[in-house]
Amino acid sequence: MDDLNFGKRNKRGDWAPNQPAETAPLFTFPPQLAAILKWLPHYFLPWNLIFAVSALAYWAWIIPPVETMQTLSLGWISRLYAVNAIAVFLFYGAFELHLYVLKRQENRFKYNGKFPAEQKSNAFWFQSQNLDNILRTFLSGVMIWTAVEVGMLWAYANGYAPWLGFAENPWTLACVALVVPIIHEFHFFCIHRLIHTPFLYKWVHSVHHNSVNPSPWSSLSMHPVEHLLYFGTAFYHLILPSNPMIMLYQLHYAGFGAIPGHVGFDKVEIGKDRLVDSHAYAHYLHHKYFEVNYGDALIPLDKWFGTWHDGSPEGEAQMQERYRRRKEKLAARKARLEAEGAAE
Repeated sequence: MDDLNFGKRNKRGDWAPNQPAETAPLFTFPPQLAAILKWLPHYFLPWNLIFAVSALAYWAWIIPPVETMQTLSLGWISRLYAVNAIAVFLFYGAFELHLYVLKRQENRFKYNGKFPAEQKSNAFWFQSQNLDNILRTFLSGVMIWTAVEVGMLWAYANGYAPWLGFAENPWTLACVALVVPIIHEFHFFCIHRLIHTPFLYKWVHSVHHNSVNPSPWSSLSMHPVEHLLYFGTAFYHLILPSNPMIMLYQLHYAGFGAIPGHVGFDKVEIGKDRLVDSHAYAHYLHHKYFEVNYGDALIPLDKWFGTWHDGSPEGEAQMQERYRRRKEKLAARKARLEAEGAAE
């Protein structure tokens, strides 16, 4: 398939889509009903449906009985960690194998024309982005994911979280399930801005940003503090009228849902003539420029706070103008402090 029908490639081999990144039409005013109806299938297919089905599968076949979860024990906790680890290995590994090992679509639709395996760096353990990312995913990411999952299931089993039944509260739970992605977006934007503050960026978030050219295993390659903040999205269900299955969906949206934003390709080729959008461009631009697109564009929070970059020349100009204004402000502050020091 010719990716130049959908975008352009520069001299370095980096690909960019013809159309700039867009925010979802959910929060536009006045409401645009036609745009919402056109966009709505993308809210469910394919990614959100995959994460919801995986949560249902967990509840049906993996999660132990309520009586078991009332007591923390090594047996069911270790089993849950093993299942999470295997699921991550298979899901993340499938994208890694298809796109980065076998390179079945070569660099078609790939934002950064280079592959991480081609670039060694001292920023990573063993100078390997892939090995570093894999180790951080399993040694910290899956462990903290499981710890949050266990804690929430234990809270439900012991009556510390509001557990509504589907038979008695179908509409309430349907509404909560529908806003799971919105909860994730709000939470992700808030913690993302927090860990971009200088101290937390240096000691925590820089681990994730070492992967300037992200690949599937970069998705959960984070510092343990960031893992805890990231999977903390499940804690909203301690106060929401919810259900353990929806809480699992929230966790799976975070855990498995990190893949599309870091897959490194705009579209994944399925067979010879089918494409699946990753919707990763906005987050790729965050990895490229660091100080834009703190959210994933479901809620236009970056537009509201002036940090949106859609990949267009206009977006680039706006970003450079923000940098210029900040540089002038810092220079003025430095000059003022120096003047005050000289006066003393």
